[in-house]
Amino acid sequence: MDEPLVPLGEIVATHGLLGWLKLNPFNPETTALKRGAEVFIDRAGKQTAFLLEMSTPHNNQLLIKLQQVDSIEAAAHYVGTTLSVSESALEVLAPGQYYHYQIIGFEVFTTGGERVGVVQSTLATAGGELYLVQSGSKEHLIPAVKEIIDKIDFSNRTVTIDPPAGLLDL
Repeated sequence: MDEPLVPLGEIVATHGLLGWLKLNPFNPETTALKRGAEVFIDRAGKQTAFLLEMSTPHNNQLLIKLQQVDSIEAAAHYVGTTLSVSESALEVLAPGQYYHYQIIGFEVFTTGGERVGVVQSTLATAGGELYLVQSGSKEHLIPAVKEIIDKIDFSNRTVTIDPPAGLLDL
C-alpha cells in the first residue's frame, strides 16, 4: 500500500459477545467510519484490512463491527490497537481547513519569532484539541484555538502562535 494511512482511533475494549469493539475516536465527527468502509488495524507492526460492517455512536465512543470478526474471542485480539483509513477515504475539506494530523512535524514559533518546538501529536480533549509541542526535554500543550494559533504555513511547515502569558512557562 503506497497511500498513507490516517489513524482515526484506538480500540479500547470488546462489546458484547458477537465481535463488536469500542473505539475511542480521535475525531468523533469523522464521516470516514461508515458502513462498507475499508479500515486498517495495525497489530504487531502488520496492517490488516477489514470492511466495516457497522458503526454506531455509544457515549463518547463508537461501537464498530468488523466483517469476519464474529466473537468476543476474535475481537479481543484487536483491543489496544489503532484503527486507520487510507487518506483518500477522508472527507475533502474546504479551502483553509485542515486535518490536525497534517501538522505533525511542523515547527512552532511565537509571533515574536521565538522557536517553541515541533508538533509531536494532537490530543482530543473535552475542552478541545491540543497540540503537543516538544523542544528537547520541554513539552508544551498548545490549545488549537484561533485566539492562540496565528498562522499555519503548509509550504514552510510552520505554525505561528500568539501565546497568552504563562502558556509556555514550565
